[in-house]
Amino acid sequence: MREMDSAPVARRSFLSRLGVGLTAVGATFGTAATALAQAPAPGGRWQPGRHAQDDWLDQLPGRHRLVFDTTQFDGFGGALLYANNFFLANQNGYGLGNPDLAVVLVVRHNSTVFAFNDAIWAKYGGPLSERGSLKDPVSKQAPTVNIYNAPALTAQLPSGGTTLDSLLKRGVHLAVCQMATRRLAGAIAQAKSGSAAGSADAIYNELTSNLVANSHMVPAGIVAVNRAQERGYSFANVGV
Repeated sequence: MREMDSAPVARRSFLSRLGVGLTAVGATFGTAATALAQAPAPGGRWQPGRHAQDDWLDQLPGRHRLVFDTTQFDGFGGALLYANNFFLANQNGYGLGNPDLAVVLVVRHNSTVFAFNDAIWAKYGGPLSERGSLKDPVSKQAPTVNIYNAPALTAQLPSGGTTLDSLLKRGVHLAVCQMATRRLAGAIAQAKSGSAAGSADAIYNELTSNLVANSHMVPAGIVAVNRAQERGYSFANVGV
């Protein structure tokens, strides 16, 4: 009798253990299924992130998009030359007008100085040109104007006579490096007072209030290079 009573208990114990085992298997399967559901679908395409700070890149008219990356004094002049060629070739070869082309010049590192108007150059030409020993091609002194906006000077510069203003009128836009601008503000403050503390913020605000037309302050020029390409701009490097 004792042996007969133990059989149902053994069966219940077995079924109980089986149930626990199936629950564990089910939980494992469920976790795996969830992981599979969250994984990218086979063949899924990467898509770049979108940020409101970069929306201005899409607001420029133009069926053809081109971004120039510039970092040096001469490189900026080369970008002006090539940008002008881009407009002329599309006009003469394709019958396209200025609104058909979206062109952005990224100015970062040393080329950032050319994003500022003549009022800034008249006041701070020395510190702005000091880092790369920039000279006025005629006076051979530190410039007191934005040399790439001076028709009397540009014929002697890498831009080959093309002025920045002429391209801005065509619809070219500038992406101006904020990091480089802050560095310049600190250098100007250091040159003026011997200490970059205190007045650097005021000079930074002065610089950003005296940008040339069609300028956009961006967190960093290198970020603008990335974001422009993610938004369909072809890339041209004119860094030197």
